[in-house]
Amino acid sequence: MRNTRFTDEQMVAILCEADRTPVVEAAKKHKVSDQTIYAWRKHFGARAPAGMKRLRTQEAEDNKLKKLLAERAPTLNVMNEINRRKR
Repeated sequence: MRNTRFTDEQMVAILCEADRTPVVEAAKKHKVSDQTIYAWRKHFGARAPAGMKRLRTQEAEDNKLKKLLAERAPTLNVMNEINRRKR
């Protein structure tokens, strides 16, 4: 999604509020369009705000591990090649 003034947790909290009240009312309260709320609903589905924080933490850890793996891959390839030649 584009840069926004709301965090993911805030968006999900607004979505929860929109589930309890009419979408138009929640949109006016938070100064967004009702179409924005529908787009958020499509993007986030039925996630809870706490789940969003955990998801972001897991994504950050996943990205860190992917970077670490990418840094180690050339070394592993060289070691495997050396090991093949010794056989």
